[in-house]
Amino acid sequence: MKEKKYVHDQHKEKAPKEIKLALIVVSTSRFLEMKSKKKISDKTIPKVKRLLNDNLSISLTFTKIIPDSEEHINKILTELMKNNKIHSIIFSGGTGLSPKDITYETIEPRLKKKFDGFGELFRHLSYNEIGTSAMLSRATAGILKIKKRKKVIFLLPGSPNAVRLALQHIIIPELGHILYLINKEE
Repeated sequence: MKEKKYVHDQHKEKAPKEIKLALIVVSTSRFLEMKSKKKISDKTIPKVKRLLNDNLSISLTFTKIIPDSEEHINKILTELMKNNKIHSIIFSGGTGLSPKDITYETIEPRLKKKFDGFGELFRHLSYNEIGTSAMLSRATAGILKIKKRKKVIFLLPGSPNAVRLALQHIIIPELGHILYLINKEE
């Protein structure tokens, strides 16, 4: 018996074979460690590098640690939107409820199309790992378009395990599919 092909399977077959990813860690404390030349305690960047090490289609080509600052977030976002070699950007940090968590407020209003299902699915998967604290996350995803450039943006909590969870269970399986759809000529 022949296996039935669904439309999303056909889209995934047409997805780009090489995807370049940027990871921005938004953390004032990690930024200050870096500035003072102390040992940086960030665990997110190394974890993502290890996770993507064996992935043939998605590579981490840009990383940066910035402070919880609207100015820094906008500056790096503008820089990465101009970079034709980056297809998608993950921001880790600034999606919680504390006063310093401003990544969400800075980027979310600029998203042209939001993937509401991303945040819902992420919180569901997080709930299975950390319980009801998952509801405090404002993780979201969407498309940012400036002129003709479109990039997929993910806003995730500042936890290395949250980034791992999102990458393993949502982003890696679907990023190619998303890129195919947003760049599809109709």
